[in-house]
Amino acid sequence: ASTSESRLPACGPTGSRTDSTDERSSNMKRLAVALGLAISLAALSSAESSPEGEDPLSRYLYAPEKVMGHAQEIGLDEAQRNGIRNEVHKAQGKFLDLQFDLQGEGEKLARLLQEKPVDETKVLAQVDRVLSLEKDVKRTQISLLVRIKNLLTPTQQARLSEIVRSEAK
Repeated sequence: ASTSESRLPACGPTGSRTDSTDERSSNMKRLAVALGLAISLAALSSAESSPEGEDPLSRYLYAPEKVMGHAQEIGLDEAQRNGIRNEVHKAQGKFLDLQFDLQGEGEKLARLLQEKPVDETKVLAQVDRVLSLEKDVKRTQISLLVRIKNLLTPTQQARLSEIVRSEAK
């Protein structure tokens, strides 16, 4: 038998499955992982739709590590450093809460996918909860980046943009 045929559950003369509960559970877990992977790949592909896989917002927003890594070059003062540090600390707390919530909701989704039969309405409602949390993560990320940008002067922003462009070449 081919490899793909050997993965299919055996069927008896009546057409009923003879595979074990463990195998079905394992298959449902694989389906849950595949769903998670598909969601992640969709998010990744949308970020990579710009030229050379560049994040389209990276031209306008600056990651905290990029700003702090070039602090002297852009003339960051102590108040700005502290402001950035404070904003990152606030965001990290939100990220941690969201990460735990997302993990819990993802586990609920996996359990729903293991039910026999799978209740599509419940699964889709749970997917909506997971996607809502993912939206909250993205919103928190963008909020942090906007706040960091607003702490920089226009001159510092221009200088940092030059540095980022030169590093990309």
